[in-house]
Amino acid sequence: MAASYVTGPLFAMWQRRALRSGKEDEKRIGERWGQSAQTRPDGPVVWFHAASVGETQSILPLVDALLAARSDVHVLITSTTRTSAALMSTGLPDRVIHQMAPYDTVGASRAFLDRWRPDVAIWIESELWPRMLAEVGRRAIPKLLLNARVSARTAQRWARFDKTANAILSQFDLIQVQEQTTMDALTAVGVTGKGVALTGSLKQDRPPLDCDATALADLRKVLGERPVWCAASTHAGEEEIVLAAHRDIGGLLILVPRHTERAPQIATLCAEAGFVTARRSAGDAITSDTQIYLADTMGELGLWYRIAPIAFIGGSLADVGGHNPYEAAQLNTAIIHGPHIENFAQIYEALGAVDAAKLVLDGGTLAHAVSAIDATTQSRMVRAAKAVLQDGPGATKAALDAILQRL
Repeated sequence: MAASYVTGPLFAMWQRRALRSGKEDEKRIGERWGQSAQTRPDGPVVWFHAASVGETQSILPLVDALLAARSDVHVLITSTTRTSAALMSTGLPDRVIHQMAPYDTVGASRAFLDRWRPDVAIWIESELWPRMLAEVGRRAIPKLLLNARVSARTAQRWARFDKTANAILSQFDLIQVQEQTTMDALTAVGVTGKGVALTGSLKQDRPPLDCDATALADLRKVLGERPVWCAASTHAGEEEIVLAAHRDIGGLLILVPRHTERAPQIATLCAEAGFVTARRSAGDAITSDTQIYLADTMGELGLWYRIAPIAFIGGSLADVGGHNPYEAAQLNTAIIHGPHIENFAQIYEALGAVDAAKLVLDGGTLAHAVSAIDATTQSRMVRAAKAVLQDGPGATKAALDAILQRL
C-alpha cells in the first residue's frame, strides 16, 4: 500500500498506452484521477464499485431495490472498462450516476472521495484496491464486499500471502459470499465470523436479460425452422474450436465474442474457414446461405439466447475461468461448457449433477454435444437448470438489508 504514494507516474504511463490502444476514453480520463464535471447530489450517496460488464449488470436489480426502498438515496457506480461504461451510458434509472473508477493512488483516491463523499462504499466480487480501502477506512465510511468470488488462482495467492490477504479483507464491515469455495478461501486466511455470510450470487437473482422485441420477431421470421445454436462470450482460441465443430453441426451459428473489438479478427477466421458470414455490426442480412452470424454488438445476449435453444458458454475452453450460465438458463437455452469453469465452479457443479449442463473438451465433443441435444433433451435440461437456480438463497435481499442497516 505504501507504493501507492509513488505509483501516479506508472498509472499515467499506463493511461497513455491505454488511450493509444483504445482501452481508455479520452473524454473521461479525468475521472480516473478523481475529477468529474458532475457534482455530488444532496442526500445519502451509496457507491458501488463493479469492475466490468458482468459485475455492473449484476448489481442493477439491487440498485433498483435500493432506490425503491429509499427515495432520498443516490447511487454512484464506478467501473474500469470502456465496454461497461458504454452499457452504463444509457438506460440508468434516475438518481444513478456512473463514473470511471479512479486509479489506486493517494491523490486520485482522495480526490474521488472528497468529491463524492459516499455514505456507504461497496465493492462487487473481487477487484480490491488497497489504497482506496485505506482512504475509505480513514473516513469511517462503512465498507461492504458483496457477491464476493475468487478464482482458484486468487485463492492460492491469498494462501501464499495470507497475512496480506487478511489485512486487506479484514477491513470490510461485511462480506457476502457467492459460493462455498470462496468461503473456504476466506477461512484459510483467517477471515471468519458473523461479518462473513454465504448468500449466493446476485447474478442468480437477476431477471432475464432484456431484448428488443421487434428485432426478436424479425429474426424469428427470417430464421423460420432453421436449426440454430449459439457460442456466447467466446475468447481468443475458442473461435477456431467452435468453427471446427460447426462444420459438423450445420445450420446457423450465432457467434458472440466476449470482446467486440476482436470482431474483425474473428470475421477473418470465419472467411478463412470457408463459412458464409454475416456481421451484425455491419447490418448484414441473414440469408439462406448464411452459416455464421457474427453478433459483434454489445448488450444483445438476451436476444441471442432467445433465438438459440442451445449455447456453448465461452471462456471455458480457453483458460479464462468461464462465464455465468444463469442468463442462458433463464432464457430456456441448454448449456454446454468447457472444463475451465473455476469462476462459477459451484453453479456448474450443481447443473452438472442433474445433467442440466454438458461438459465438452474440444471441437469433436462440442459437435457431438450440440447434435445430441434434441428438443426433448433441451426441454429437460432447461427445466433442470431452472430448478437449480430457484434453490438460490436470495443474495439481493441480503445485500439490500445490509446496505439499509448502514445508511
